[in-house]
Amino acid sequence: MTVRRFLAALAGLALLLSGCAVATGQPAAGSLGLDAPLPDEVPAGTKIIVGDPTTQKALQLSGELDRLPFVEWANLSGGPQTTEAFRAGALDAGSVAEIPPIHARWTGLQTKIIASRFRVDPLHHPVYEFGVAPGITATTLADFRGKKIAYSPGQAQGALVLKALRKAGLTKADVQLIELPSTGDVYANALAARQVDIAPIGGVQIKRYLAKYAGEGAATVQHGLRDDPGHVYALESSLADPGKAAALKAYVAAWARAARWVDEHPEEWIEGYYVADQGLSAEDGRWLVERAGTIEVPDDLTDVYVRHQETIDLLAAETGNDPLRAEDLYDPRFVPVAAEAFGQAGGRS
Repeated sequence: MTVRRFLAALAGLALLLSGCAVATGQPAAGSLGLDAPLPDEVPAGTKIIVGDPTTQKALQLSGELDRLPFVEWANLSGGPQTTEAFRAGALDAGSVAEIPPIHARWTGLQTKIIASRFRVDPLHHPVYEFGVAPGITATTLADFRGKKIAYSPGQAQGALVLKALRKAGLTKADVQLIELPSTGDVYANALAARQVDIAPIGGVQIKRYLAKYAGEGAATVQHGLRDDPGHVYALESSLADPGKAAALKAYVAAWARAARWVDEHPEEWIEGYYVADQGLSAEDGRWLVERAGTIEVPDDLTDVYVRHQETIDLLAAETGNDPLRAEDLYDPRFVPVAAEAFGQAGGRS
């Protein structure tokens, strides 16, 4: 099933579920408390639906996929898709950056972040760079003044634009924000066509954009900001179901082991994921692995809360939404689960 057809099916299902607890993520009466200890045993017949195709592939390559018979996989990730699936009651957990959990709360969707990972040296291993269109002169963030900038509200790229403007001492009034979806190569194509002057581009799009258009004057600007959060978040209604809570606990441990496996098996990851699954060349895959650096799964979220709070406060000021407490977005019960699994997986062959 294509993503478009899948999302169309979700939209229809959402109508049937409107008013139900699962559609809003509200826990049912008499269920597991969200501060109660996480159960260890996954009851027979329990199923959780997870949207995290990258981890699915890592678990397959590492040989652990069959140990999670209670997981059904949805081929979707990112804020817009996971939000729609959550509202349709068709997803229990999904993989996103730092922005979707914030917007979920602002739109009445009750979720909790249950796993977090970051790049060890994020300023030297950024996820994104700002692409500069051919013929446009911009070498620093301050040069964004007066430029047309691709902007995707509610997604990591949109928040990065706002952070970059703030760092440069600029406001939205100093630039022209052009709303565009940040999927695929939309931003790179918009730069090449001069629809926008500046756009945050990530992954192999950076390499390919420069290879194709640098001769025409295209360039990129480093932003010097942290853009590396990677989270798994889940519906509170799923966390309040004892069977699903146990399954999510087991999944988070497997997710952490998979992250460690990818770090320690770069060649297998390049061949099995980037080449065989994503259709990239081995050269592109190697470039992506080197760019990503190494991953860490924290055993303490104190600094994570501080950074997430800064993002929340920035977005609240820009959007007019009420500020949230960063701590309220997280379920701390899962922190030792992920951290211990990540640490114990180190050095495995």
